[in-house]
Amino acid sequence: MKLGVHIGYWGLGLTSADQLSIVQEAERLGYDSVWTAEAYGSDAATILAWLAGQTSTIKLGSGIFQMPGRSAAMTAMTAATIDQLSDGRMLLGIGSSGPQVSEGWHGVRFGKQIQRTREYIEVMRKALARERLEYHGETIELPLPNGPGKALKLTIAPVQEHMPIYLAAIGPKNTALAGEVADGWMPTLLSPEHLPMLKESLEEGAASVGRTLDYVNGFDIAPTVNVNITEDDVAGARDAMRPFLALYVGGMGSREKNFYNTLVQRYGFEDAARKVQDLYLEGKKEEAAAALPDELIDLVSLVGPRDRVRDRLRAYRDAGVGTLGVSPMAWTRDERIAQLRAVAKLMEEI
Repeated sequence: MKLGVHIGYWGLGLTSADQLSIVQEAERLGYDSVWTAEAYGSDAATILAWLAGQTSTIKLGSGIFQMPGRSAAMTAMTAATIDQLSDGRMLLGIGSSGPQVSEGWHGVRFGKQIQRTREYIEVMRKALARERLEYHGETIELPLPNGPGKALKLTIAPVQEHMPIYLAAIGPKNTALAGEVADGWMPTLLSPEHLPMLKESLEEGAASVGRTLDYVNGFDIAPTVNVNITEDDVAGARDAMRPFLALYVGGMGSREKNFYNTLVQRYGFEDAARKVQDLYLEGKKEEAAAALPDELIDLVSLVGPRDRVRDRLRAYRDAGVGTLGVSPMAWTRDERIAQLRAVAKLMEEI
């Protein structure tokens, strides 16, 4: 199992110099990749391009590029550019985001997500292979008919002959699509104990196109996990996770459509998931965070003393995770670097 560092959203409490130091230290420690996110603040592409010129070996992952914010051709252009700037280190992660961001920020209707994602990836692959973009799908039409547009091809070539495309997904249908069309799958709030259940969807999607997934040398399962390693304060480490988990389980989406809440229910926390959501949507965020069961936090986070975290790292590895993206829940540069060093050391021990 390889390690990645997830630096999340830019500009939330750390300076650019702080973030660069964290990434460069991760590279020195042997972390395989760095991933950056976007919602409605910093964009991922600018950060990756900036990092490309100040690192030399660590791979650069978009975790994720938001599909509603870019055409498939624009995403291919961006990925090819970063691949050139980094001499072939780009990992292309995409996702549909959620209905609130898609419709509220980008003005793109959140519909036909499975078909839209399938076609989006097909167009990206054609573009990255420098084929002329003639494509006729349900959600993408290139060139547009009855107009001046013509089929064009990318004028630059990515360094990688085959750039890995990762799909962020947690629902069964989207996860199946990852098994069908992607090179990697980026789940959120992944419980290693439930990974065999979730892999059934990957295998179902792969089988639908006669594909066999190679989890050792090919298809990459690449979740992100929050980490807070302490000497003996398990409760304090769990508390560091609560605001993030409460946001996702309680408030990342509407009452009718919250993918993370549904996932937690699939893990067996039906009552807790509903309670956290009710409290969060009532504006009682601290109470929602307090209502998260300790058992749930332990399932989807790396928390507490080193022995506990070492066991959980082993659980992720043994479950079939290929790349584990580590997101330190610490609030200064030095504290985050200390967490990354601790995880790297524990990985050496397993």
